[in-house]
Amino acid sequence: MNLHNAGSTECLLDYHGNGDAEDVLRWALDKFHPRIAIACSLQHAVLVAMAVKIRPDVRVFSIDTGRLPEETYECARDIEQRYGIRIEWHFPRREEVERIMRAGGPFSFRESLEARRECCAIRKVEPLKRALPGLDAWITGIRRDQTTTRSSADKVEIDRGHGGIIKVNPLADWSHEQIRTYAEENAAPYNKLFEKGYTSIGCASCTRAIEPGQDPRAGRWWWEQPEHKECGLHVANWQI
Repeated sequence: MNLHNAGSTECLLDYHGNGDAEDVLRWALDKFHPRIAIACSLQHAVLVAMAVKIRPDVRVFSIDTGRLPEETYECARDIEQRYGIRIEWHFPRREEVERIMRAGGPFSFRESLEARRECCAIRKVEPLKRALPGLDAWITGIRRDQTTTRSSADKVEIDRGHGGIIKVNPLADWSHEQIRTYAEENAAPYNKLFEKGYTSIGCASCTRAIEPGQDPRAGRWWWEQPEHKECGLHVANWQI
């Protein structure tokens, strides 16, 4: 099937579940597999842990920006070993990475918001655009409490920024504490940087631990204003 435009709307209206994360996930996997995949940021494996109970052959992909912390790769290894799956990796285009590195050096993204967005566009957004073709839906771990730009995320929505495919956000109404509790109760792998004061994990050069009482996203792009803290993966019409 090819679900775009009107077809996507019909599938969106087809969901009549109770809204629980596992209920949403089951509906999505039953309806779209194998043309659906989990986009795993390798912070934790809560969605993967839920999904393998429904479909052991669930597809999972991740984006290797080239600047991930070692703990993130260790989390990927743990997920593959724990659930017997293979993560589908997507990478930025070499020539574009070389271009920005040669032009501005390894930390040019800290010079301006535009420079940082260009780096994210090359290392994250463009690889995602190559990961999604062939899928009718994708599953994300975004939550409404993460940023102001995600506060209105629906559990099932049409992704206008990626051709109108279905975007499924089963954890949209979860809190960080719920994520932690589920991971502990289900022995789900998680990124060990959480044990070092990190609360949100991206590229090593753009992520740091936070101080007690700080906003959970304070460690991401700490030199920017809160309303700018998006990498473009979940923003329609991303501008650099």
